[in-house]
Amino acid sequence: MDYLKINGIKSLSGEIQISGAKNASLPLIAMTILAKNKVSIKNLPHVVDINTLLKLLSNLGASCEFNDHNITVDTSSLNQTKATYDIVKTMRASILVLGPILTRFGHCEVSLPGGCAIGQRPIDLHLKALEHMGAKINIEAGYVQATAPDGLKGCNIIFDKITVTGTANIVMAAALAKGITTITNAAREPEVVQLCEILNKSGVSIEGIGTAVLTIHGTSGKLLDIDEFTIIPDRIEAGTYLCAGAITNSELTLKNVNAKHLGAVLAKLEEMGNSFTITPDTITLHPTAELKPVRIITQEYPAFPTDMQAQFLALATQANGTSVVEERLFENRFMHVSELQRMGANITLNGHVATVNGKTKLSGTDVMATDLRASSALVLAALVAEGETNIHRIYHLDRGYDNLEKKLELVGAKIQRLKE
Repeated sequence: MDYLKINGIKSLSGEIQISGAKNASLPLIAMTILAKNKVSIKNLPHVVDINTLLKLLSNLGASCEFNDHNITVDTSSLNQTKATYDIVKTMRASILVLGPILTRFGHCEVSLPGGCAIGQRPIDLHLKALEHMGAKINIEAGYVQATAPDGLKGCNIIFDKITVTGTANIVMAAALAKGITTITNAAREPEVVQLCEILNKSGVSIEGIGTAVLTIHGTSGKLLDIDEFTIIPDRIEAGTYLCAGAITNSELTLKNVNAKHLGAVLAKLEEMGNSFTITPDTITLHPTAELKPVRIITQEYPAFPTDMQAQFLALATQANGTSVVEERLFENRFMHVSELQRMGANITLNGHVATVNGKTKLSGTDVMATDLRASSALVLAALVAEGETNIHRIYHLDRGYDNLEKKLELVGAKIQRLKE
């Protein structure tokens, strides 16, 4: 098993190339199930979750041709409709195949999903919406069994709470359904927007893209002709490296990045004293010598993203004063706190609120990653910790970050990937 060894107290400088967004890639790969042609996708990140979903598609009968960060997916040969537990257990996003398989074939079986242990992320909203569209759903022996022998039918769907994967799943299900589907309280994340934009260009008329109300005109089972497209930049990866610059008091430039997707993150970094130079595809962080404390509440886009909470918690340990971080989306997403405390962080927890008293001197030690974003928080803390930090169980990190240690090494970090 791999681990990272990091020696801290070192300033960084240079440029980091941001990879394609993992959270955009996953629904877009699932979307290829709706295509009648081979689909070429550019700017895919090299992360484990992508490989997991592609393996799932291959097991269902699809073929995939790789060329560096580009891939061609052919689902015309798809001949299986059962997504088995051995793959789905490693990644919750595997549930994204449910909508497209069901709407294309009229039946499917998908194992109940696994993934990061950051709290419940129930799929009941997905299932309830599909039932509204005419599907019959049974859960048996750990599998969601769904049938719609007469095809899915458009209807009005109101999500009780905003769900990103739920929105993506139902948009794809509605794409081949009969009639018009309206989704109210839809997610507005850039990753959902890109999915809708590509479907819209591929013959599925979608109104309200980027808003909380989506109207999808289904094709009544007609498969789509999907042109080549490029995955948007990963806003969470970009936010993580901006925090790396801020926590080490280093000027860093990010390339292939969309600042419009990072509004809430940039605003909080500015609140802490940092400044930026922004072009259409670059962001340069100009750090402050003295970080100010901050108050953060995680909410759905365009508010502050839960996927950046852990990184800002690490950053707040180096701010002068008391910072407060309130997690409103997941009930178990502070597991990194105990590991940061091992490094010397002064953090207290009260339910879903973390209070960080800074500035504290961090010391290198052995720590354990508990989920994807917690892993990156430990990396950030290690960059400023005195001495050597060993971060174990970094398979979590590999689920969502493309070549993190190489990218940090290129800007001056003393970081190594080693075997246990």
